[in-house]
Amino acid sequence: MKTILYLTDLYYEAKGRKYYEEDLYITSKLKDHFNILIGHPHQAISNLEVADLVVFRNTGSVLGYQEYFQKFLTAVEQKNILTFNSFDGKADILGKQYLIDLTDQGYPVIPTVESLTEIDKIGVHEKYIIKLKNGADSIGMEMLSYDSLISSDPIGKLIQPLIDFDYEVSFYYLNDKFQYALYAPDKDKRWELVEYEPTENDLEFSKKFIEWNDIERGITRVDACRLKDNSLLLVELEDLNPFLSIDLLPIEKRDRFINDLIEALNSSIN
Repeated sequence: MKTILYLTDLYYEAKGRKYYEEDLYITSKLKDHFNILIGHPHQAISNLEVADLVVFRNTGSVLGYQEYFQKFLTAVEQKNILTFNSFDGKADILGKQYLIDLTDQGYPVIPTVESLTEIDKIGVHEKYIIKLKNGADSIGMEMLSYDSLISSDPIGKLIQPLIDFDYEVSFYYLNDKFQYALYAPDKDKRWELVEYEPTENDLEFSKKFIEWNDIERGITRVDACRLKDNSLLLVELEDLNPFLSIDLLPIEKRDRFINDLIEALNSSIN
């Protein structure tokens, strides 16, 4: 039986999410197929070589241990450690620069710039959202009026218009295969999710970003918002440690996801 080092922060406090419940559930399902070692992400480096595969799951924002995380990534590369997710993505694993890149490349994403000199790209709006380029979980996020934005002149931060949308919806992929979708009917309650049945257009939309990111292996969550004209815009492409909200799925879909995950982990090791 192969050994997995499963990295998670069971006591990380995330608004509206219980990391420990999700990861204890997943590991309870994996234990019949793998030797499971649960480790804290802050102590990962010294344990990298004890397992056949390192699974990077609900570890929370890396902002609190950015220096250690960079050392971890370096060690993974130098020692040729097999990880899941693989760390070859271009989205949240590298911060929020991808939102600027996707804007410049014409993808359907919330328009994003990082300088007032480029404000014409996103137009004049009543309010703007300002985010840290390496932020997560809304850390460091501000909402500013146009006048406040101009006077504050944020440097090295993301600038986005405050979008009026109907709801947020998330599409969950395992490797490049769609698994399920969930949405928040009340846009003010991001993590009060219910099952969502995507249309063909929805899946075409989300697949664009999976193909653009092109990670070798892992779980990716495509977060989008539904506009008043029924179109979708990307909010975030989470390719590092996406929370799965699998407890909200019907048993049948939950079991199918777990079975697909076990197969993907076995394939990665083999």
